[in-house]
Amino acid sequence: MPLFRPLLASLMFLAFAGSAAAVVTETAERPSLEVKTVNGEDWRLSDLRGQWVIVNFWATWCSPCLAEMPDIDEFDQSRDDVSVIGLAFEEIEQADLKAFIEKHPVKYPIAWVDTWDPPADFAEPRGLPTTYLIDPEGRVARQFLGPVTGKALGQAIDAAKEAASQPAADKPAAKTAGE
Repeated sequence: MPLFRPLLASLMFLAFAGSAAAVVTETAERPSLEVKTVNGEDWRLSDLRGQWVIVNFWATWCSPCLAEMPDIDEFDQSRDDVSVIGLAFEEIEQADLKAFIEKHPVKYPIAWVDTWDPPADFAEPRGLPTTYLIDPEGRVARQFLGPVTGKALGQAIDAAKEAASQPAADKPAAKTAGE
């Protein structure tokens, strides 16, 4: 019986440890994302291959998030090769989110993301806003932690295009914001 208790305790630990939601700490090289927008439309990152996509995690209570939204919206409207999805990363009722969007309108789609079950292919944001620039082939070209401007997004797209045009041996290593 003494040998049985440690075995039983170990099995119980493994059973319960596996049931907890794992925190994603790294973003996939080619992330997938499928969400339903607040307007009830299905949105899929894979449908936008061939375009640059901005995936912006934000929250209604986040002042820097609110400050960057008009600039991201203007950037989105100025470029035919760019699409944006805003992901409200917070605990909020759908009706409250819709009311917020009516007061702070943007033309790009907004979806709510459950903080307890965030998108599996994106690292859980360490801070808000967190923005990912996805290249036309579906790869993460750049990650920004903190507010981002349309100018910075344009520069990141230009830099990624330039890096893609270089021979493989000449390409610099990928960077994240703040390096």
